[in-house]
Amino acid sequence: MRADRVFAYGATVGLLGDLLLGDPRRGHPVAVFGRAAGAVERVMWRDHRGWGALHTVVCAGGAAALGAMASHAVRRSPAASVALTGAATWAVIGGTSLAREARLIGRALQAGDVEAARQRLPHLCGRDPQVLDADGIARAVVESVAENTSDAVVGALVWGAVAGVPGLLGFRAVNTLDAMVGHKSPRHRRFGWASARLDDLAGWPGARLTAVLATLAGDDPRGAVRAWRRDARRHPSPNAGPVEASFAGALGVRLGGTLSYGGRVEHRPVLNTEGRAVVRDDIERAVRLSRRVGLLALGAGVAGRFLTRGRGR
Repeated sequence: MRADRVFAYGATVGLLGDLLLGDPRRGHPVAVFGRAAGAVERVMWRDHRGWGALHTVVCAGGAAALGAMASHAVRRSPAASVALTGAATWAVIGGTSLAREARLIGRALQAGDVEAARQRLPHLCGRDPQVLDADGIARAVVESVAENTSDAVVGALVWGAVAGVPGLLGFRAVNTLDAMVGHKSPRHRRFGWASARLDDLAGWPGARLTAVLATLAGDDPRGAVRAWRRDARRHPSPNAGPVEASFAGALGVRLGGTLSYGGRVEHRPVLNTEGRAVVRDDIERAVRLSRRVGLLALGAGVAGRFLTRGRGR
């Protein structure tokens, strides 16, 4: 079976598996990778960029190599190749867990239980929940839904379309490493530099595709384009900027502003300044937009594989 069809069938199966099953409660492959990467870090850690780069190569390269070996082992069996692609897609896609966590927080806010929402927020993002009121929590959730739509869904599908199972596993490994060591803590400022930069590079195409699809699938395409073009570059992250700006415009809300991570306060530019403040009902709207973007990303990835093959003839 041709590689484009393997990806089309396998990625569809994997995305449906995520929609129907979500993530396993125990033994998730990404969690297993995280524990392995943590063990490697404990052996290799030095306050040095070079050692951090080697850690990135060993962990992310190892995940991609494992995918390549598995793909090679089943290459003669179309059914096994589709099953492997489906399993890898399901393992790296996190759309259903993202939606579930966002909705749990949304329901707590709907019930007026702000404290329960605060307790649940760390499952979704790294904000300091105790300094947030109900609307601040809602804004944090919408921003996290936007950014993770790119990181946990679209970016993985993009690299799966480009490089099959090695692309799926490699991208998720890079994204996970960035979450583990890519932040600017004293321990990881140097060691995590390579993981953070590689994540910026790997996430670039998925972030732009997410912004395009959010524009197409949102309630206000013109507003999304306007916010993306005007505000994306003002965000400190080269990839979160286009994604959050386009989501803000598509939903007609303001994102960005003051936020707190681990006791450190950041004052970020406001995205889509003419939008209204985020309220709790916008969480469900953001989740639905994320779902539409994920399905469109699957279609774009499949179409891209078929078109690329056609041009190669």
